[in-house]
Amino acid sequence: MPRTYVHTERVRFGDLDANAHLNNVVYLRYFETARIAFMRDLFPKHDPANPEATRGGLIFAECHIRYRAPVHFDEEVAIECSVGEIRRSAFQMNFEMKVEDRLVAEGDGWLVGFDYEAQQAARLPEPLREKLEAAAAA
Repeated sequence: MPRTYVHTERVRFGDLDANAHLNNVVYLRYFETARIAFMRDLFPKHDPANPEATRGGLIFAECHIRYRAPVHFDEEVAIECSVGEIRRSAFQMNFEMKVEDRLVAEGDGWLVGFDYEAQQAARLPEPLREKLEAAAAA
């Protein structure tokens, strides 16, 4: 079973749409926040706001969300993340969002290694790959 990371968010009034449900775009924001927290847990020096510090970074290239149930004001959403498939220059991050035992969304996103100097995709650094593989196999 892969290593998982759980991040929680409480639904704020401003997160709602006109029907008083969690707005679809907020699901992505919650996943993004959980994904970054998971990466910082795996790599304490990870700084998504400063990719130049390592000359390279990761770009969030693709995301798929399957909405399963509405979420309402003041509910607590648990976002569980895990590492999925790992390729030469990209890896998949899977997620599930639940309110208590109710599945409200699930999906995945792809992160691509990126060389900001060359402005192109780059092979994942070996230390990153090793930690991702360990998390995927844990």
